[in-house]
This record gives sequence, structure tokens and C-alpha cells, in this order.
Amino acid sequence: MANIQESSVMEVLRTVKYPGYSRDIVSFGLVKGVQIDGGAVGVLLELTTPNPEIGNQIADAAKAALRDRLEGITDAHVQVQVPTPVAAAAANTGVPQRNRMPGVQRVVAVASGKGGVGKSTCSVNLACALARSGLRVGLLDCDIYGPSIPLMMGIHERPTLTDDERLVPPVRHGVKLMSMGFLIDPEQAVIWRGPMIQKTIHQFINQVAWGDLDYLLVDLPPGTGDAQLSLCQSVPLDGGVIITTPQEASLGVVRKGVTLFEKVQVPILGIVENMSGFRLPDGSRVDIFGHGGGRLEAERKGVPFLGEIPLVVAIREGGDRGEPVVMADPQGEAARAFSGVAAELQKRLPAS
Repeated sequence: MANIQESSVMEVLRTVKYPGYSRDIVSFGLVKGVQIDGGAVGVLLELTTPNPEIGNQIADAAKAALRDRLEGITDAHVQVQVPTPVAAAAANTGVPQRNRMPGVQRVVAVASGKGGVGKSTCSVNLACALARSGLRVGLLDCDIYGPSIPLMMGIHERPTLTDDERLVPPVRHGVKLMSMGFLIDPEQAVIWRGPMIQKTIHQFINQVAWGDLDYLLVDLPPGTGDAQLSLCQSVPLDGGVIITTPQEASLGVVRKGVTLFEKVQVPILGIVENMSGFRLPDGSRVDIFGHGGGRLEAERKGVPFLGEIPLVVAIREGGDRGEPVVMADPQGEAARAFSGVAAELQKRLPAS
């Protein structure tokens, strides 16, 4: 008589990759149940995409893996559950509606295909611009390896705990904040593998007392690998904003960022061109990194263009001293540009 264990079934399912990615369906949390009756094995999968083709591919791969690799199996049945179109439309995201964050109206990811384009700088200034317009705003720093939000927002205090042991996000410039930088010493390096990163993000989403927010901005780490995919599938995103600089080296990886959001069914709210021209003292403009590439790329990909952010020394200075330029010089050129992007964001994704 076959003596099949659930642990053996899960071990086999870990060899089944999500189509198009290097991670398996177990680590993505898609396996919701396993039933064993002698040599017959049943598996319940719950997907975050309503795409039936993806479901069929995964089911076929799972059945083949079980039959080929599981000793003693006589029959393999894989049931796939997908979100209904109504639930998917209501959530505007690939995650089920039940994963929505209580009290948080809109969750928006700020992403970039590569590092060095000013993604975190844009995140803090957009958050401050939204807060200055009277909205309730939170900012979640998901760059676990290199958290920079505490420095840019000028706050380094450790979060307190509620009576039910949830983290209370510190508040700076009217924005509620959470970052790994609040929980470790500044000189300490985070040396973790993917599962620990995913667990931490889950805690930041579910064990932080965010309260009522109109917008929660999520500052994703640079790149488009497994870590970013896990984050997008862990956080109930309503949309994504992609930050780029004008030159082709940056625009090339913007396309990968667009593809990432498309694969996890997160609507792309638009592209922002950062470092878009430097203003000389005489008022003339020098396009150090080029100009207009972000707008052209948005047109090529058929997504909105949210605006241009100039290359201004005050932006860097404000970030270094913990005073984002939107707060330090709200009437300046850079602050007006960030406020314009924030206004465009609100038009495309109003707080409900």
C-alpha cells in the first residue's frame, strides 16, 4: 500500500515553476491544499490571475511532476481556482480581494527597472506632495537591502508597539513611514535570502498599524527579479508608477518594469522622467542625460506619461538632510514638478 506523505507532495510541487519565472508555485503560496487517499493525490491551487492559460499550464506541469517524481502515486488530480472577473476588477490587481488592507484606500508601487534613477527620491517627494494636498499618506520602504527612506525623510526613531503588538509607523512631514532602516543599526547589513524578504514585507503589510490612509506608496527595490515579483504578489497593489531617466540605458529596462507589472496584472499608472534637464544660473537648460525619452517610451508602451522632474541640486540637498524639496521649497521648480506628478496620479487613481 502506498504511504505518500504531504511533505513529499510539496517537495515535488517545488519543482514546478510559475510560467515565465524561476520561482516555484509553493514559494509563491499558490498551493492551498493537499489530499491523499492511498495512491491518489489531489492538489488545490489558488492563482492570483484570472488567465485560464496560466492555470492550465501550471495544472498540467503539476500533474506531470507528481506522476513522474512521486513514488507510489496512482492518480493525480489538480484543481485550480482563479479570481472571478468581478473580484479582479474590484481589486484592480492580481491578488484576491480579501487581501486588501483595511482602512487603506489605494496602494501604489513606485518602481524602476534599474538602480540610480532616483526612485526613492521620487517616492518621498510624491508622498510629501500628496500629504501637502491634504491627503492621508503612508510610505512603505520595501528596499530591504538598502533602505534610504529614513535618511531622506529625516527620521531614525524606532517604531513603538500597540497593545496587540503591531508596529506604529513613525510620522514625518505628515507621512506615516515604515522601513527596515527603523529596525536595524545604520551600519548593519541585511544578508537574507528571498523567503526572509517576503516574510518581512508580509509583516510590514499586516503587522503595522497603518490606520486610515488615502494612499500608501510602496517604494520597491530596483530591478525586476524574483524579489520584485514576490513583493508585487504580496502587496495588494492598485497600480504602479515607473521612474526612469531620459537616456536609452535606463529606458531599456523600463520595458522590463512594464512587463513585470503586466505579468502580475498591476495597472501601470504611468512613467515619470527624472533628471530631465539641468537649469543653469542664466536660465538656460542643459539636457545632461537627454530629454523626452520617458514621454516617448510611454507612448510606445501605450501608458500615461505623468511628468518630468528636473535635475536640481536642491533635490539632492533636501534628501541628504531629511527635508524633501517639496517640503523645503514648496514653490520651487522641483517641488512644482513633483506636485504636478502627484496631481496626475490622483487623476488616474482617485482615493475612493
